[in-house]
Amino acid sequence: MKKGLYIVATPIGNLKDITYRAKETLSGVDIIICENIKRSLKLLSNLDINKKLYSLHDHNEEKIIEKVKKYHINNSIALISDAGSPLISDPGYNLVKFYIKNNLYVTSVPGPCSLINALQVSSIASNQFQYLGFAPKTKKAMDEFLNEILTSSKTSVFFVSSHKILLCLKLINKNISSREICVCKELTKLNEKIFVGLSDDVIKKFTKDANNTRGEFVVIIGPDVKKQDDSEILIESHKNNILKLLKKFSLTDVVEIVHKFTKISKKEIYRKALELKK
Repeated sequence: MKKGLYIVATPIGNLKDITYRAKETLSGVDIIICENIKRSLKLLSNLDINKKLYSLHDHNEEKIIEKVKKYHINNSIALISDAGSPLISDPGYNLVKFYIKNNLYVTSVPGPCSLINALQVSSIASNQFQYLGFAPKTKKAMDEFLNEILTSSKTSVFFVSSHKILLCLKLINKNISSREICVCKELTKLNEKIFVGLSDDVIKKFTKDANNTRGEFVVIIGPDVKKQDDSEILIESHKNNILKLLKKFSLTDVVEIVHKFTKISKKEIYRKALELKK
């Protein structure tokens, strides 16, 4: 196996979701860097894989990098998280940075990712979305966090801990009650539940069973549709200018020119210019 760093996604709940390539990679590497050794041993034992493990977390990443410096030349190393795709709100990016900085081989072995899986089942628009990590723990900080989402024209995705999920839903209902939301609990596990609707309706369904507050949660809040409409109106008002520019400049240049003078997102300008070019 080629020497380097393999960033390997693992199941988020259902062990059958391990990919053939992930299993092959974990079997083939010399060393596996994980978060929690006990949790990783359960997965590796199930796959009949026995490897040297190092635990990496927020407080020891530099020490792990020092260890890696001793081994990386002659060894292939896998990076896994407790569940899902590594580096999504997990430690490890400094390790990847070390490999990149030293022109060493780095590759990704893709697979389960709870935020992507949640978007897929939410029925909420995902053509533009922002991932916000974990919701803050205090009421004040969470209030501010949700107020920022209030002004976003993108779908917002974030994680919430089990002991803060009810507070989060109540604050969503208070601050963003007009938006469609989705709460995903224990995705791919036996107790998987998905709640979709306006916040008031979701809270009613969610609080029917006290057990619903247990587990791991992904929360999705739909975009501010009015902001999206305003953006569409703005780009439409520049349609004639875009058409004129397309006769003289390349598509890339048109996007840069219009963005410079209007501050409309390049993605929106490109979409409209491409549409007009046809």
